[in-house]
Amino acid sequence: MSASARRSPTTAGAFHKPVATREQAETEAKGWARLVSRIAVPALHGQIALPDRQLLVYEDVFATGRCELLMGDVIALADRDPAVQPRVDCLVDGVCTDLRAAAEETGKSVPLAECVPDLYLDRIRPGGRLDRWYLRRDLPLALPHTDTVVTLRELADFTLTANGRQLTLNVAEINDSLRHALAPDRRRLAGLTQGDPTEPNIADPLCWLDFEFAGRNTVAGEAANLLWYLMALGGWLVPRYQPDVYARTLRLALPPLSRPRIEHLELHQSSRHIDVRYSWNTGPGRGAAITRALDGLRGENSSGLEEIHAFLALRILGVIPASRLTGHDLLLVLIKLAESQDPLTTIDTFFTTASASHPHPGERSSNVPAPA
Repeated sequence: MSASARRSPTTAGAFHKPVATREQAETEAKGWARLVSRIAVPALHGQIALPDRQLLVYEDVFATGRCELLMGDVIALADRDPAVQPRVDCLVDGVCTDLRAAAEETGKSVPLAECVPDLYLDRIRPGGRLDRWYLRRDLPLALPHTDTVVTLRELADFTLTANGRQLTLNVAEINDSLRHALAPDRRRLAGLTQGDPTEPNIADPLCWLDFEFAGRNTVAGEAANLLWYLMALGGWLVPRYQPDVYARTLRLALPPLSRPRIEHLELHQSSRHIDVRYSWNTGPGRGAAITRALDGLRGENSSGLEEIHAFLALRILGVIPASRLTGHDLLLVLIKLAESQDPLTTIDTFFTTASASHPHPGERSSNVPAPA
């Protein structure tokens, strides 16, 4: 969530982004330089060396009036006012156009080892984030609507039916399959991109921000990043579990309207089966943004959505620590993880949402916590 630094003090239309080392500053500056002629980005004025850190001096696109809001802000406004929806559509279309152009103009099949490693290879490697979060300890999970607690390892022995579909929630097995699918020598289509297409990193009118991961990134990984942020992180998990980050990275930080819920759960201990009915409610602006992004990434040849499943699973697992989630929310996340790896799951089915109605004018919306 390096975009959090964006709300740091600025002077004379400049934004000073702190980074830990000179090497990191040089890497980011090189990534920015590879994109400046291809997409809308803030100017990079230079670097400042301080005793304990480096500062990258960017144009402050908000202070100069070039941009007004961030993508997450525009979506939140569209959740409340349908008149804002065309603005969301225009912004999402621009993002998808840039990502498709990167694939078409700079894309080539390369080993994953030649791509920016931070969001994928570093997290899936032995001893990496997924191992630390899911495999080194057997996390307990309090099943909602019951008084039963199971661990992740015990959950793997259950079958689960979610909204009528039978799934298996075996995180260790999925982790192994991801390590195979995302091995460093596996070749993927990759192009020159910003590397972290999320709501705090995209300004309106369209301007890309934050170049920590800029460089050669996989087309499928970029699609997974954008879509899962729209589906779950931006409207639900980040404001719920990282409220300080949410408030710091968005300009308005309006209360989100997304409320994914487990509506019903039946536990059958004797047959080791769990039956779940869940809903994935979003504000109407967010639901429309997801649909628009799916259509935009699909383009004419669906290249933006090919081989997305492994990258999508890693985004589901690798952003919010599982130990911080309530049993209710962790089970929802694991259900989406299992769906993402089910060969019968289509991308359109996976990203299906139900949109709540627009609140009445003047109504204060709140992110009502789901039952624990």
